[in-house]
Amino acid sequence: VLVAINPYEQLPIYEQDVIYAYSGQNMGDMDPHIFAVAEEAYKQMARDEKNQSIIVSGESGAGKTVSAKYAMRFFATVGGSASETNIEAKVLASSPIMEAIGNAKTTRNDNSSRFGKYIEIGFDKRYHIIGANMRTYLLEKSRVVFQAEEERNYHIFYQLCASSSLPEFKDLGLSKCWHIPSV
Repeated sequence: VLVAINPYEQLPIYEQDVIYAYSGQNMGDMDPHIFAVAEEAYKQMARDEKNQSIIVSGESGAGKTVSAKYAMRFFATVGGSASETNIEAKVLASSPIMEAIGNAKTTRNDNSSRFGKYIEIGFDKRYHIIGANMRTYLLEKSRVVFQAEEERNYHIFYQLCASSSLPEFKDLGLSKCWHIPSV
């Protein structure tokens, strides 16, 4: 289990040289880090030939999605896939519609994911990434009817309202969109 804590500033601890420093190390030989957890999962997958899971936990705005990106970048780099493809970007961009439906503005983050994610990464026999998929679950339904002050509903609501004058909007079967003050 990886606990995400957002320091709210950029730190130089996720660079390529740090990935290489943690690659091949045993858990506990170096400081606790996302890359240490990812390396341990990667080694156990290769050694035991069994699926591994990393659970990323943390409060809202802690950086769980960013932590998952860093773990995917680690796998892509140590698995020899980093030069061929930017795997974390492809996985996280694989569902832009779900991002619009499941992300909203919160007091801590203008584009906060309001649902859980299950990301499954496939590896070949040489332990190179060959594909991935992302499933979402536990959508925060209460946001549909209520938002705290200075927060917003899901992005899709505002996107639909902004596009209500487009000709293709009629095909959606939505007859009317109310004026929403911008936040």
